[in-house]
Amino acid sequence: MSKFALLFLMVFFGGILSALLFTPVASFLVYQLVYFLNPDIRWWSASIPGIRYSFITVIVMFMVLLSRYSSLSLIAPWKEQPVFKWMLALVALYFISLMFAVVPEVHKRFAIDFAKLVLIVMIAYKLVHTEKALDACLWAYIVGATYIGYMAREVGRDGQGRVEGIGMVDTGGDGNMTAAAMVPALIMLIYLAWLGNKRIRFFALVCGALIANGIVLINSRGAFLGALVGGLFFLFFMIFSKYQRKGQRGTAIFIILVALGGTIYVADELFWARMQTIQEVDDGGKSGSHRIDFWMATFDVVRDYPLGVGIQGYTELSPSYLPEHYFEGRKIGKAVHSTWFQMLSELGWLGLFLLIALLVSTLKLSKRTKQHLLDMEKYNAYFKVLALEGALISFLVAGSFIDRARSEVLYWLILFIAIAANIYLFRDTHQSDDTSLKTRS
Repeated sequence: MSKFALLFLMVFFGGILSALLFTPVASFLVYQLVYFLNPDIRWWSASIPGIRYSFITVIVMFMVLLSRYSSLSLIAPWKEQPVFKWMLALVALYFISLMFAVVPEVHKRFAIDFAKLVLIVMIAYKLVHTEKALDACLWAYIVGATYIGYMAREVGRDGQGRVEGIGMVDTGGDGNMTAAAMVPALIMLIYLAWLGNKRIRFFALVCGALIANGIVLINSRGAFLGALVGGLFFLFFMIFSKYQRKGQRGTAIFIILVALGGTIYVADELFWARMQTIQEVDDGGKSGSHRIDFWMATFDVVRDYPLGVGIQGYTELSPSYLPEHYFEGRKIGKAVHSTWFQMLSELGWLGLFLLIALLVSTLKLSKRTKQHLLDMEKYNAYFKVLALEGALISFLVAGSFIDRARSEVLYWLILFIAIAANIYLFRDTHQSDDTSLKTRS
């Protein structure tokens, strides 16, 4: 048995035992790691039992929730979170749209998978109910993304100058989707490295280097833009916010310089050549312009099918809406290549509205949490919520160029903000109200 396989089994079964005997959050941490490690496709998978690792972790999460439901519901009630209402509305619409789906078999399968994802997120919300537990989830995410970066380094680029087939189970081996999932970890690392001790900063530097190198090797333009926008978002507040810690601006400037130096060091000519094609949308031979054609065709599809065409419906119908030259030598259609247009094609205007409503609700929740933290002068927690916002924004930017409307990572990032709101806003407010009532009595 390989050392990595042995390490995986130790972490997996150790985490399961910890969840059952000590702390509920361990079950979700193991779930995160299994998602990123995706043991079924790794070279060391032949050395481990062929069991459904992800399914086992979900069952353990559910068992732990049932055993502690009464106490956990007092700490983290679902009804306080508006984001869950929008998630459940999306799930319901996916099942209603089965009546209109162009490829009903595919639509049904992925609609069920999406319902499972939302259920897992809602369970995790109750299990992750402390600040330390939330930090552990962020580190689990970072470690998982770091492993993907390590795998990209080990596998190397293929003949097309990309790294494919190293991602998570819901990426289908697509490099762009894998890189998009790695990007939010970089924004989380900025925050954790900034406020961490020397050991944490060193570990964050190693993780950041592997993740950034992985993104460069994968050569994803969307991921590059996501990292740039999300990183600048958080660093802007570090530099210009009036809520300053000692050396905060200097640290932000140092991070920018390190990021620039690191990018110059790891980026090669192939990477920069691909990044330069971002602005070449007028050239029909460039893939960037192809995406715009795919997006515009979505409006034609929705005009003919106002309620949407279901999951994979756009791919099935694309030959009827796109020029013939896109299908030369192809036996299948084209995907829409955008989270926003994916949702529009799958569920129509109502589906796009629900997705936007979910994201707006999340950002409003984040805004309320940040304001409360400022009022309480909890500035470290304030910047943590800002980092979570930046992570979500980075993924949305990257996801604007790929189909990620039902991705695990998107709903994890929303979950992290909801958990932060529960810890820093809802429970703090309840405790203040309880204190006020006791004082009056």
